[in-house]
Amino acid sequence: MSALTLDSLLAFEYEGWQSLCESQGGAFYGAMMSADAVMILVNGMVLHRDAVVASLNDSPRWDSFEIREPSLVDLGDKAAALVYRARAVRGDDEPFVALMTTTYRLISGEPKLALYQQTTIPH
Repeated sequence: MSALTLDSLLAFEYEGWQSLCESQGGAFYGAMMSADAVMILVNGMVLHRDAVVASLNDSPRWDSFEIREPSLVDLGDKAAALVYRARAVRGDDEPFVALMTTTYRLISGEPKLALYQQTTIPH
């Protein structure tokens, strides 16, 4: 059985969001991301693993989040992408709503986050 199932990858996403709600995102993503991983954010920033870890250590925490409509895209024996709609709230700011794609690959038998991209959903 593959470690790259919808349920297992969705569990990682929940853990990641929860770490952002607890100001532990740098530690979580530092351990979860592959050495060559990249995150592409809605503001156009492209961050490599070390920059992600550093930026999350200083980021304000999220108050709450929702993951909706998750689906898995099978990319072969050693990779899969999780696609979902996210809604997150921080303080009195407008909710952050976007489509997320997180691509995982097996490295030494363990799922690692290799590529993450956010796409804004217009209000």
